[in-house]
Amino acid sequence: MNLSELTTLRVGGPARELLSPATQDELVTVTRDAWAAGDEVLLLGGGSNMVVSDDGFDGTVIRVITRGIEEMQLADARVRLRVQAGESWDGLVAWTVSQGLAGIEALSGIPGSCGAAPIQNIGAYGQELSASVFSVDFVDRITGERESLSTDDMRFGYRTSALKQGRAGLVVAIELELTRSTEGAVAYQQLADALSVSVGDRLPLADIRAAVLHLRASKGMLLDPADPDSVSAGSFFTNPIVSEGFARGLPGDVPRWHTEDAEQEPFILPLTGFDGQLVPRPPTISEQGTKLSAAWLIEQSGIPRGFRLPGSAAAVSSKHSLAIVNTGSATANEIGQLARYIQTRVLTEFGVNLQPEPVLVGVEV
Repeated sequence: MNLSELTTLRVGGPARELLSPATQDELVTVTRDAWAAGDEVLLLGGGSNMVVSDDGFDGTVIRVITRGIEEMQLADARVRLRVQAGESWDGLVAWTVSQGLAGIEALSGIPGSCGAAPIQNIGAYGQELSASVFSVDFVDRITGERESLSTDDMRFGYRTSALKQGRAGLVVAIELELTRSTEGAVAYQQLADALSVSVGDRLPLADIRAAVLHLRASKGMLLDPADPDSVSAGSFFTNPIVSEGFARGLPGDVPRWHTEDAEQEPFILPLTGFDGQLVPRPPTISEQGTKLSAAWLIEQSGIPRGFRLPGSAAAVSSKHSLAIVNTGSATANEIGQLARYIQTRVLTEFGVNLQPEPVLVGVEV
């Protein structure tokens, strides 16, 4: 089976071996056995945040399809959920809203599985998963040991975690702590505008979810067989976070938001070799930073929505500049070519190197 059939971007060649363990114990055993055999292993959830090479994957692909939700009542209207990694993320959000559990309603419509969610610390419309995570049930790739990772162990940051930064392993389940309530706070201006309220107002969870789904659909960020702009890996680039000093040198109309987190200092990357590939160097760390709009940078660098390179079936979404879509017959190589072109244009115009958000399997960006 080609992995294009299992990824939302619909690119990717065959896997040498494809396994789909049905239970949690089988998942752990199969994964440990594959690691012990020295095989290359690719763990695949919903396939929504992944770009796989046209050559496929010369190793074992293990599909994470285990499902189940356990609920534990805590004190003070707090509820802890243990969710197996193969559960649909949006399916979980829909269930929590129906059960009157607040805390992740603004994360509605994000495709993919619950096991993948903490790896990149998914976030949208004023909420981040890290605010609701209690622990992550994890099997370490190096030791083979199964352990419970705390939020400190996870080292969550903007669209990242310890698991994305190099700690390899298997997410078996996640534990979330939510609040029993039929209402949630609106924490993002665009969402507040869509609901005709102010930031900080409280509304029924179902109303917040409906508004988020509508906003995502308007951007082509909601999986919909009838919407060609949804054939993507979601946002292809993260919003860059730069130093305040660097941000002051950018045009005044660049959308920006202050952040307290220590983040990367932007830098100009030299070109090297005949292929013109960018060579990274270690970033400088700043105590405070400014988050920029990657979509604005892309459009202002001269790349309009719907743009594609000549002869390519990969295109910038017609609804949102952050998404690269497969218009029907795109290859992973074409996706990579367009992504590198966008990076080069933004780097040339603004001196900012956009970082890809999806997991890249054998694809150069």
